[in-house]
Amino acid sequence: MKEIDMCACSFCGKPQKAAKKLIASPNGDSFICDDCVRICADIIKEESMKVKVFKDLIIPSPKEIKNSLDHYVIGQEQAKKVLSVAVFNHYKRINYNYHNKIDGKKNKDEQNKNVLELEKSNVLMIGPTGSGKTLLVKTLARVLDVPFAIADATTLTEAGYVGEDVENVLLKLIQNADYDIEKAQRGIIYIDEIDKLARKGENRSLTRDVGGEGVQQALLKIIESTVASVPPQGGRKHPQQEMLQIDTTNILFICGGAFVGLEDVVNKRLSTASLGFNANIKNSSEKKKINFNTDVQPDDLIKFGLIPEFVGRLPIVTGLDDLDQKALQRILVEPRNSLIKQYKQMFKIDGFDLEFEDDAIAFISQQAIDLKTGARGIRTIMENKMLELMFDLPDPKVYGKIIVTRDFFANGGEPILIKKEDEVQAV
Repeated sequence: MKEIDMCACSFCGKPQKAAKKLIASPNGDSFICDDCVRICADIIKEESMKVKVFKDLIIPSPKEIKNSLDHYVIGQEQAKKVLSVAVFNHYKRINYNYHNKIDGKKNKDEQNKNVLELEKSNVLMIGPTGSGKTLLVKTLARVLDVPFAIADATTLTEAGYVGEDVENVLLKLIQNADYDIEKAQRGIIYIDEIDKLARKGENRSLTRDVGGEGVQQALLKIIESTVASVPPQGGRKHPQQEMLQIDTTNILFICGGAFVGLEDVVNKRLSTASLGFNANIKNSSEKKKINFNTDVQPDDLIKFGLIPEFVGRLPIVTGLDDLDQKALQRILVEPRNSLIKQYKQMFKIDGFDLEFEDDAIAFISQQAIDLKTGARGIRTIMENKMLELMFDLPDPKVYGKIIVTRDFFANGGEPILIKKEDEVQAV
């Protein structure tokens, strides 16, 4: 075996005396110094990060994304198309920019300096309550298997005031990514109730609007692109903690809200009222039904109360339609996690086969329309009416099937109970 003092690094040729540490191979024929070990570790780390990035960013086509959404969301065809294309283009953009960045490091010539860089396009969803805005985004995150976080805009305030800082929105995403910053930087954030941040009026008041316009201004840089400092335990309770750094350049922001009153703003712009003796005077109560996909302009959102800079950072605007009775009936039955399927499974655990008559489903959907809360009204009706039935369940040894009728929901009548022996005879 060679004397250690006579050996040198087999990679860089550095002698043993010049190296802090010289590591011998198992057979003692070759050596490597501590500097070469550190370089090798950096190379392996860089290559592993490349594999991780490309593995995480393989996503389905827009049609495949929409087909997956169809299994859980009924109707809202235009909104599903817009979201599918927006998300697909967003992650395609990340891949494109990443390749250009890697190629630019390898070939630093004038041609690579002029490579086009794609910018992201955030999304704004407008639709009445219970139309499926949150469900759409939740399903989208499940389909893509990316980090996802939901934030409520009503709890956000400017820094220094009672409430949550806008950085807490990013903290939720980091937590859902198990504190993997690289993974969180390619996630999706949905900010709900964004319309509640509207200015209280077009004229600025003497007092600060810390929960409205102030939050919009605080969100501007985060939504666009910045390296934000996020406190891992919340900034106000633990001010001395070490901050997490996260780049929001590749985070897709989707904002949603009901925007109650936006119809009046759009109708006012679209009205053709005129002055004079020959003016065409229309009844003020006659309002045109607004299509949020085509009729809403950025100026309408600004008049509603969003600041121009905030509207400019949400270039893609899509609307969700009101759900009619037919759509509510389909929501009750068709989705993979529909409410009726959930109830059937719960009763099946207790040993019963639960069935709903068509008239009962039609009655539930009509009652939900009367509540004017969209699909949320379905669960309200079902929970209230099924409570007594679940409390007074019959003997599962005697009865095997329960049929729920319209009379059960409309007049509080009794459901149809079928004994197990009757089922056997019918077979």
